[in-house]
Amino acid sequence: MSETALGWLERYRDHRLGALTERLVDTILSENPAYRSSAVIPEADLRISCHDNLDRLLELLTVELAGGAPERAEDDPAFDAARATGERRARQGLPLDQVLRSFRMGGRLIWEDVVREGEQVLDAQTLRDIGGHLWEVVDATSAQVAVAYHQHLRAVVRANEQQRAELWEGLLAGRAHEPGYALEVAALLDVPDGVDLVVVAATALDPALAEEAMAPHASAWTRRSTGVVGLVALRESDPSGVRRQLAQLAARSTCALGVSGVQHGLAGVAEGFRQATVALRMQGERVGVGDFASQLPEALLLSAPEVAARLVDRWVRPLVVLDPAEMAVLVQTLEIWVRCAGSPSRAAQGLHCHRNTVLNRLRRWEQLTGRTPASGDAQEGGAGADAESLTDLDLALRAYRLGLGSLHNI
Repeated sequence: MSETALGWLERYRDHRLGALTERLVDTILSENPAYRSSAVIPEADLRISCHDNLDRLLELLTVELAGGAPERAEDDPAFDAARATGERRARQGLPLDQVLRSFRMGGRLIWEDVVREGEQVLDAQTLRDIGGHLWEVVDATSAQVAVAYHQHLRAVVRANEQQRAELWEGLLAGRAHEPGYALEVAALLDVPDGVDLVVVAATALDPALAEEAMAPHASAWTRRSTGVVGLVALRESDPSGVRRQLAQLAARSTCALGVSGVQHGLAGVAEGFRQATVALRMQGERVGVGDFASQLPEALLLSAPEVAARLVDRWVRPLVVLDPAEMAVLVQTLEIWVRCAGSPSRAAQGLHCHRNTVLNRLRRWEQLTGRTPASGDAQEGGAGADAESLTDLDLALRAYRLGLGSLHNI
């Protein structure tokens, strides 16, 4: 473009910027209902934004017509007004399409004014060049507006996520005993305080799917580095309905869930989380629900791993000298024998074998362990067991099944 045309454009920018600003403000307020009805964008704010963006558009247009500019970086100061507008309008809650519409209005006003002011001075080809470059500049500037707008929205989401994460961590750590904290958590998570609830733990679960599956119960879910945690408020005093829904959720998600006993209010979430974590460990990798309230002996063992290890060492460890298949049969026999209160006859029925087979297996176990729990029950021919030994053995076998102690699961 000729030096004469560029000089005219620079003078045009100096002389017409104020008038263009006022016309654009009036046009936006009359033709863009989002601005007209919005009470969050003062007219002074709109005027400053119009002035700065029109000034930048004309500056960029002059640079382009002078021979073009190198590819601009994302943080190029030439787009600072556009980025500031995009960020500010996102913060004010104005829809992005309405913001971009105003930029198109600005481009249209510049073009109409350039034609009116320059048609007696500039030739037709120069006007066409100005028009073509003008809309390229408007498009590039609008893109920067959209980038800044979305960046602000993402920052808000990240801030909200950070706030949610911090509230969750405080909740799981027991801070809900503070009344103000409980109110804040209840408001943000949309879960009522002062009602009965259960806490759920999972290693892998879709929180959105979980919330949908647990309706109409109010629930909240979060993803943590160690897995997913959820709160489910009970609509009835009996939690059996919630547990059925959780079982269906586990089956649908093909995952294991741990569920706590019933807790009252958000102040009970920390204890509920501990219970749900223990219940999840009890469930292992099996699809389904591990229920803390229905597996208290296992919960006790998991809460006292040193005691569990001692029990396993005392009652089960000597069996490792056996062939794995023989050890499995012997462990199964002991479990059923304990379940039958030390009765070989009843154990034989449960194992579908002869009573003498049970007695032979028990003698084999006594030889290996040096333990003799038999009390010499007359009716059983000397193969009964005292209650204290049965309790110890029962706990040892449960601990072994949980993988506690120094032995592997069978």
